[in-house]
Amino acid sequence: MAPRNAPRSRRERPAKPALTYDGIVATAVRLMKDEGLRRVTMRRLAQELDTGPASLYVYVANTAELHAAILEELLGAVDLTPVAAPGDWRDRLAGVLGSYTEVLFQHPDLAHSALVARPSGPNYLALVEAVLALLHEGGVPDGQAAWGVDVLLQVATATAAEQSARDRDAAAEDEHLALVAALRAVPAETYPRIAALAGDLVSGTPEQRLAWTFRAVINGARTTARTTD
Repeated sequence: MAPRNAPRSRRERPAKPALTYDGIVATAVRLMKDEGLRRVTMRRLAQELDTGPASLYVYVANTAELHAAILEELLGAVDLTPVAAPGDWRDRLAGVLGSYTEVLFQHPDLAHSALVARPSGPNYLALVEAVLALLHEGGVPDGQAAWGVDVLLQVATATAAEQSARDRDAAAEDEHLALVAALRAVPAETYPRIAALAGDLVSGTPEQRLAWTFRAVINGARTTARTTD
């Protein structure tokens, strides 16, 4: 009988599952949920898949592309049903954008990465198509819609990134209260407009302000002509 610590033959070891792009991304998503996006590196992912980092580069060029692939995967959770629902097209568009923002809210690290990530898979394309379809339904000229979709997604992404940073900052609430107090205490003779609007500057829930922001950008895209020079 072979000694207990004798090395096992490769033929006796269970075969590792073959690497695939979908398997790599699924493992990266799981790692992000368990350990945070910062831990999702090519080296850490290779360790999880029991392979070498060089093997992953056949499927994913670098960490930035890996993070974009994670974002693409999670974009499948964005609710696009408002596109075919009844009601005002602006409200339905705000609903799609709100769902996209909520997906990023659920993954704070990803919200920051999404500011520079460039997904190009079917989930991202479906989101862009949905926004363009609703802008078209609302009569937004094609050129303005083409630029408007970029601005709308930037606003949603930046909002999610900002809010996620505040949620993780223990001092954020104290800083907000200090800002409110400072606005309410300004001398009217020096800052007349701030004094007049002190309460309104910080009014509304985050959800109300986000919905208004989407409406403002949507209306701006509809009425602001593109320059051609």
